[in-house]
Amino acid sequence: MIYPDNFEIKIGFAQVREMLSELCLSALGRQFVSRMTFLNRHDLVQRLLEQTNEFKQLLESDAEIPLQHYFDVTAYLDRAAIPGTFLEVQAFFEIKMSLRTIRDSQRFISSTEEGKFEALKALGANIMVERSLIAALDKVVDDAGAVRDDASPELQRYKRDLIAQQGQLRKTISSIMRHAKNEGWTPGDAEPTIRGGRLVIPVIAEHKRRIKGLIHDESNTGQTVYIEPESIFELNNDIKDLENAYHRELIRILVGLTNTLRNFIPELRKAYQYLGLLDFIRAKAAFARRVEATMPKLHKYPHIAWKEAIHPLLYLSHKQMGKPTVPMDLELTREQRILLISGPNAGGKSVSLKTVGLVQYMLQTGMLIPVAGNSEAGIFHDIFIDIGDEQSIENDLSTYSSHLTNMKKFVTVADNKSLVLIDEFGTGTEPVLGGAIAEAVLQNLNDSKVFGVITTHYTNLKNFAERTPGIVNGAMRYDHKNLQPLYQLEIGKPGSSFAIEIARKIGLPRHIVDKASSLVGKDKIRYDRLLEELETEKQELEKKLKEATALELKLKRNVKEYSDLKNFLEESKQDVMREAKGKAKLLLKDANQKIEATIQQIKQSQAEKEQTKLARRELEEFATEQVRKEEPRPAHKRIASNGGPLKAGDTVALIGQDSVGEIVGIKGKTAEVLFGGLKTIVKVDNLERAEALTKKQKKAEVAEGYTRGMNITQRMADFGSTIDIRGEYAEDALNKVMNFTDEAIMLGIPEIKIVHGRGNGVLRQVVRDYLYSVPEVVSLASEAEERGGDGATLAVLK
Repeated sequence: MIYPDNFEIKIGFAQVREMLSELCLSALGRQFVSRMTFLNRHDLVQRLLEQTNEFKQLLESDAEIPLQHYFDVTAYLDRAAIPGTFLEVQAFFEIKMSLRTIRDSQRFISSTEEGKFEALKALGANIMVERSLIAALDKVVDDAGAVRDDASPELQRYKRDLIAQQGQLRKTISSIMRHAKNEGWTPGDAEPTIRGGRLVIPVIAEHKRRIKGLIHDESNTGQTVYIEPESIFELNNDIKDLENAYHRELIRILVGLTNTLRNFIPELRKAYQYLGLLDFIRAKAAFARRVEATMPKLHKYPHIAWKEAIHPLLYLSHKQMGKPTVPMDLELTREQRILLISGPNAGGKSVSLKTVGLVQYMLQTGMLIPVAGNSEAGIFHDIFIDIGDEQSIENDLSTYSSHLTNMKKFVTVADNKSLVLIDEFGTGTEPVLGGAIAEAVLQNLNDSKVFGVITTHYTNLKNFAERTPGIVNGAMRYDHKNLQPLYQLEIGKPGSSFAIEIARKIGLPRHIVDKASSLVGKDKIRYDRLLEELETEKQELEKKLKEATALELKLKRNVKEYSDLKNFLEESKQDVMREAKGKAKLLLKDANQKIEATIQQIKQSQAEKEQTKLARRELEEFATEQVRKEEPRPAHKRIASNGGPLKAGDTVALIGQDSVGEIVGIKGKTAEVLFGGLKTIVKVDNLERAEALTKKQKKAEVAEGYTRGMNITQRMADFGSTIDIRGEYAEDALNKVMNFTDEAIMLGIPEIKIVHGRGNGVLRQVVRDYLYSVPEVVSLASEAEERGGDGATLAVLK
């Protein structure tokens, strides 16, 4: 049961319904939107939620779901069901294209991964669309909505003869027009036109006797008459006869096609029911994406355990204005059934109440709800609401009487499967009596195990909730220093209205505020002040907790960066060592080959003086060339040798060389020096002190190499293996494909996809011709039919 009758308007679901209608692609879907109703069967709600959630996943995956030709052909089917009638060409076009959409949708959903989208697959399991029917429709009507010339041999012959006769007619009339213009009988810019289904020429009225023929019409001013020349009478008659014959043959074809369609009408009605459901479910999924809705875990019994719930309409409004929406956490269980929310005016109490009503109602109409993914929800059999001014002139009811009428309904009908929502409980009459009646009603609702959310300012209700099992206090938080609501719901403690504080800080005269305080009494002031102090302490604690959390996240991030850098350095060290050893081997091999060749040359020349000099010069040039090939090394600053004798730990360089090492030990006139990873014995006289790279420089070089490595990794992570060039000019498309392919080869991507569409095949041919010329392309193939077929090309790379 939903109470009152205007429940949907009060909580805002009427707006949600309107938005869903706008999201539908057809009248078929909008019919389902208009029939949405509150459901209390767990299995039915669960199935509707699964259908919507699965379609939402399809939308989020950017899958190529058929979204065209959602035509409502119900009126056409009704007409076709009557024997002796026939449908027009446009009707058959809409039926054909929408049936194709139904088949494509079924094929698309059924071809998805095993075990996924089971609710959507079950939805179309018993829907049959005969291929023979689509083939029969396609034989008569093309994809542009025109009748095919070869729909029948007779139709084709009539069409051919009609074109020939019309060509002859145009040729004849053009000749007459040229002569009339030359003679000045017709305006110079005049063209042949149609009057009464006959081709005529415009003639100046004063020259109408110059051309033999039949006058069909004249202009509004009477200055121009439209004449069918006598010489084209027969041609016009022949064309008219052919048009009539063509039309009779077309009607014969349409009658036969309607008779064929009539045999499939029962199956077609089910198919279009399926199409309308798909449209409806897609609209719900699209709305869920707009409000970031999810599917909670659904229980069979009344239950609410929402995390980060938001009011969907408020969220959309704030999003449009660029404002954030504060979410709320809410829990109503069998032990904690009724939440009593208090707090200052304009603090968000009514919004919280409406959020509960709207979100729960959306859920039980089969819609996903805007809550966090780990939320839970249940099924209520009734939802009652008392909100707003319901003063009735017709029934002579005051606002408070109206509230009491609603209370009567609640206490007599609501039970342990009902959700009751009451705004500003007890207001509208004398506060003491209103509070007493409200407390009595609240006790009755609690005794009946009713679930509910209630907002109030009454202290006696807050105290009652504090001492009564099954009821819990809640407060809308408020920044009393800045007089700003925080719109945050906190469960577990009552809220203050901050009436005295707000009055004082707004600037109400002090004597009035003091008088009000004395009238209220010290206990009330002390109660509100305690709540105010608790709020201040909570805000300070939250601020410190937020700062500690931020520091902890920063620490974790720094540790991760350090670990990544350490791993990168270890990997880089191994790579550098392998590369250096490889270069050394190659250089040694080349040097040995050159030396052997030089020796052989000297031997063969029998050690002639000039020949020997030439061989030596070539060897020196080879050595010089190898040195030039070496990458330039940073020059190290020499230090004057007046710093005393060399000792272990000094940084040194060979005299005349750039290689820098560290002395490990000295024995007499020799020193053991560590150059890179190699220890070498060198005479001390051949060494000089050198200034090594500073730690800062080393760190900068390592960081630079690390950044380069990370950039390549980032490029691979950001690279998308699909490019869409539909609608591009061939030259622009080819440039994009060339750049895209080059980058994929450089990054080592195994497979790429180029979406070029079908069209006239030009883009496909250009793309494939280029890919065939690329050596790194191993093979080419068209995409699977359900994902685009030959409208996309897959290329496997080496």
